[in-house]
Amino acid sequence: MPVAASAVYFLNLRGDVLINRLYRDDVGGNMVDAFRTHIMQTKELGTCPVRQIGGCSFFYMRVSNVYIVIVVSSNANVACAFKFVVEAVALFKSYFGGAFDEDAIRNNFVLIYELLDEIMDFGYPQNLSPEILKLYITQEGVRSPFSSKPIDKTVPNATLQVTGAVGWRREGLVYKKNEVFLDIVESVNLLMSSKGSVLRCDVTGKILMKCFLSGMPDLKLGLNDKIGLEKESQLKSRPTKRNSGMFEDKEMETIDIFEKVKFMASLWASTDKAVKDIPFRLIMLGKTIELDDVTFHQCVNLTRFNSEKTVSFVPPDGEFELMKYRITEGVNLPFRVLPTIKELGRTRMEVNVKVKSVFGAKMFALGVVIKIPVPKQTAKTSFQVSSGRAKYNAAIDCLVWKIRKFPGQTEPTMSAEVELISTIAEKKSWTRPPIQMEFQVPMFTASGLRVRFLKVWEKSGYNTVEWVRYITKAGSYEISGRLIDKGMSGKGGGRRWVLSCLTSEEIDVALNAPPVW
Repeated sequence: MPVAASAVYFLNLRGDVLINRLYRDDVGGNMVDAFRTHIMQTKELGTCPVRQIGGCSFFYMRVSNVYIVIVVSSNANVACAFKFVVEAVALFKSYFGGAFDEDAIRNNFVLIYELLDEIMDFGYPQNLSPEILKLYITQEGVRSPFSSKPIDKTVPNATLQVTGAVGWRREGLVYKKNEVFLDIVESVNLLMSSKGSVLRCDVTGKILMKCFLSGMPDLKLGLNDKIGLEKESQLKSRPTKRNSGMFEDKEMETIDIFEKVKFMASLWASTDKAVKDIPFRLIMLGKTIELDDVTFHQCVNLTRFNSEKTVSFVPPDGEFELMKYRITEGVNLPFRVLPTIKELGRTRMEVNVKVKSVFGAKMFALGVVIKIPVPKQTAKTSFQVSSGRAKYNAAIDCLVWKIRKFPGQTEPTMSAEVELISTIAEKKSWTRPPIQMEFQVPMFTASGLRVRFLKVWEKSGYNTVEWVRYITKAGSYEISGRLIDKGMSGKGGGRRWVLSCLTSEEIDVALNAPPVW
């Protein structure tokens, strides 16, 4: 179901209309007043971005200091509406040199009106591709003084470009240095229950590319995904043209040398005929993964992907998102956490946290933040840390432990004593929020996804420089607490909470350990 928008409004933070465009006559001119009265003045802007007022639906999103509001009088696809807003903002930024705020709108209102007439017809979204629109909307936007992004120049043959098969890339591009930048960005989501079982563990990733290539190149990207390797095994009987070197083609040179030696040794040591019949390239590839929920940019040749399981495409010029994916099996958690929280009497608590990085020793994580919740009655804290800094944040009722640079294969610890204002009632249990982690690990992927090769073909035969970067960061990384009653022990008695992000064997060891008081 399409959007069928009746009107689009651009408002500042005060609710003043910067620009508006009416596409249908089924809504009145007081729609923006209804938005200000029922949403902005009632402080509901931070809640649900979809509201229904007086028979009309309002879809709104804040970008910088501007609210973009879509008014719909009939039933509409909400996801399509917000997708339109996101792509429209990207289009405006491409014209304004990378900036989109109130000043950019005021300086380019004529250009925005012209673009609104092109990207939406009678309320239905049309073409939002910057590469195509710049071919026949040649007006340049007023650039922000803080923007360093150059505004693209247009080229002729707009009709051919709009109606051609490669509408996202124009012809005639020339660069002195042909480069391709590829970023694999992954977010790890973890939710562990109070019993130590993993309730949710998945990875959401995306592949971002930045292409500065001359002409109309064809690119082919190879990943160590399960589908692609299965397709290669089906094609193993096809004859291949071998080079003078050890490997079948140049793509093999991109694989880690350690993986090559390891798999060659396993191949030579094997006596199984089925193993020896596997093509050499498949054995060299190492770990494979299974991608779920894959979505591609429109430039990817889906016909070739369905038949050959290879990602082939003619890239747009500049930066774009090639694909998105999700992985639910075989996730490599970058950190293991074992906090122990114990009550010392009725007004004191002791917190001990150990975090182990399980990635390579030559790698490191940046911006690691561990937030350990404590009761609201906290009055005083003291810390001892082996790495980083720790402090108590009263605004969020957490002990915040920050490590700027976290090396791999290390186990830093943090100990804290917490003094409470009032006693904790024995019958009233404290609702223990989960521990939260924030981090970013360069050159590491929790899914194990790796780029096997990236090939560039262009009829002029120029040389290219390819750059690949991996980044893993925390999504929703939470570990719930488990309460262990040990009864009364000593004069003050005590209880111990163990929260862990460990294997089942390590959890058993932690739960069966003798009391620490």
